[in-house]
Amino acid sequence: MDETKEKKQSIRNDIAKKLSALSDTELSDKLSDLENRLFEFANFVESKIPLLYLHNGSEVKTARIIEKSLQRKKVVILPVFKKEKHKFQLFKIDSPDRDIKLDAEGFLAPDMERCKEVPVECLDIALIPSVALDEKGGRIGSGDGHYDRLIPKLPATARKVAIAFEFQIVPQVPMQSHDRHVDIIVTDKRVIYKI
Repeated sequence: MDETKEKKQSIRNDIAKKLSALSDTELSDKLSDLENRLFEFANFVESKIPLLYLHNGSEVKTARIIEKSLQRKKVVILPVFKKEKHKFQLFKIDSPDRDIKLDAEGFLAPDMERCKEVPVECLDIALIPSVALDEKGGRIGSGDGHYDRLIPKLPATARKVAIAFEFQIVPQVPMQSHDRHVDIIVTDKRVIYKI
């Protein structure tokens, strides 16, 4: 088990180096290509209530995806994770400027006092943050396990979609029994359906 954790951390470190080596222009171009592909992706276009995320580290930044989703009249939902009990709550946001703030740990999160909580059953698609993925839908997240606990609670009909840059696709992700797969991966170059 420790060997698997070490392999995952090595992949995280490699992706972080590749990400930091990109110039601002290269990163912006890749992000634009990925966003364009996502907003042409039928499952996302047809979705009405997507679960999105606020990036934290080596995951794809989502600020513009959140803005564009709101402009397209989607009901944008963001999670708040409770570390002490391994629980989560989902909140609808209407305006990133008003509804997102820094939480007690210094991360961006929905303002729970302003935003309305929604049940997980409402979601029709979920964007799952990922640091690295393989073509079979195996994923490496930030290592806190939040999404490995959230994914099984999503409605069976909700597509689990990871967004990533092409260089975040690796030959094989080392998986543990508690790790969860995604159904589809959208990159800046292609859409990958789990085989």
